[in-house]
This record gives sequence, structure tokens and C-alpha cells, in this order.
Amino acid sequence: MLRRTGPDADGDTGPRPSALARIPRPARVALACVPGLVAVTGLVLCAVGVDRTPGEAKRPVAARAAVGHQAARPPIVPRERWLADAAYTRPPTRYAGRVTAVFVHHTDSPNGYDCADAPKIIRYLYAGQAGVRHWDDIGYNFLVDRCGTIYEGRAGGIDRAVVGAHTQGFNVGTAGIAAIGTFTAGVPVPKAMTDAIAAVAAWKLGLVGIDPRAPVRLVSTNSLSKYPAGTRGTFTAVSGHTDGYWTACPGAALMARLPEIREHAAHLQGRR
Repeated sequence: MLRRTGPDADGDTGPRPSALARIPRPARVALACVPGLVAVTGLVLCAVGVDRTPGEAKRPVAARAAVGHQAARPPIVPRERWLADAAYTRPPTRYAGRVTAVFVHHTDSPNGYDCADAPKIIRYLYAGQAGVRHWDDIGYNFLVDRCGTIYEGRAGGIDRAVVGAHTQGFNVGTAGIAAIGTFTAGVPVPKAMTDAIAAVAAWKLGLVGIDPRAPVRLVSTNSLSKYPAGTRGTFTAVSGHTDGYWTACPGAALMARLPEIREHAAHLQGRR
């Protein structure tokens, strides 16, 4: 994953030593053993920045019902299952009117984990983002492990258009789905994982009748994305993080699977 150094778009100057001290010792030990990550910044991983969009909705807005092509909601493990007693104080959840696209990520963490440890891994991600960097929550709306288990990430209601912190410039009106692992060129991507990503995408986009293969127009809220703030970019309804931001995330191997994921998601919506 490619990352900038220095303050991000919202004035984040990086981890503070006092915040690092608050992370449980097992998490710090685990971080020391993760190759390719640098101390606690490795916990921030693929998500970049939190857009502060003036005038956006501050109250829950229910997704609009689609006329057809809705997909069934897949089983999703609630955040309480991984959160345990690690909750940080957070401001009220922010909402958009609806979700019109999803961005796929990888967490840039080891792949050889036992799926039973996925809740602990997600908790470490949360500690780095919400604890060390003082984000308002974990950045991703959903996370998927290599066994295909789907986890609720960011708080606010899985069926709502929760504004995340996953794709700088395009957090509003989108959902972030993170594959737990690192999927650079040549790394196998488990079918169970891609099937689960497709299932989430089909369900979320189906709520508003959007074909996962269709082009969508999104307005950038942050000039540090690939598009200046206020300008429109055209994306596929299921896109990769790198489509909107200067990063290698979600890795070349997972990017190569996006056409298959889109087709599977469309099939789950009953489309040809």
C-alpha cells in the first residue's frame, strides 16, 4: 500500500506517544511481528483520512427501497463480537442519503491467520485507527476474512448509509469493504473471500437498485484524492481503493478479481 507522510487532509499529524501507550500490550507485541508495517501506523493500513463534509446529514437516513434486483442480506457478524471491551468514545455517526458505490480494500496485514482470530485482528485495526490516530471509528464499513465471514465494521447500522473513512474524497455515499490480508500481485485470493465481498456489494447496492457493473458518478470531497474537491469522477459501482486515491490498495491480485466480483454480485441481484 502506498501512503503519504506528514499531516493528512484533516490535520492529522500522526500517532501520539501517549496514545500508543494506551494500546494493550498484546496488540503492540503483535504489531512488532507483522512484516511490512511500521509500528502502529501499520494499524491504519488501507483506510486514509476522514472527510469532514460541510452540511452533510447528521441524522440516520434510511436507504431508499429499490423496485427490483434486490439481493438477500448475507450473514454479518455484529461489531460487538470483535469490539469486546475496546470501545473508544466517538462522536455521533454521520450518514449520507444512500450508498451508490462500494470501494474494496485490503488491510495490508498477514494472510496466514486462523479465521477464529479475525475478531482480534479487527480489534487491532480499530485500536490503531480510533485509538492511536483518534479517528471517529474504524474506517471500514465491513471486513471479510479469508474464510468468507463478514464482519460489521463502522458503527451506525449495517443497513444505513454510514459515512466511513476508507477512501479519501469518496467516503460520502459509499461503503468500504476490507479484505483481511495482503493481496499484491501473485497472491491467491480465497474464493470464499471474493464471494463474501460480492454478497455484501450485491445487497448494499441492491437496496437502491444499482447494478454492481454499472458506472456511477461521485463528487470528490477532498482534493487529496485523485479528483479535486467538488469535481465528479466516474467509477464502476464496485471499485478498488486505488480508483479514487493514490494507493496500491487493494493490491493487484484483488483488483484483478473485481470483474468477477461484480459479475457475481450482479448474479446475486438476479441480473443477467
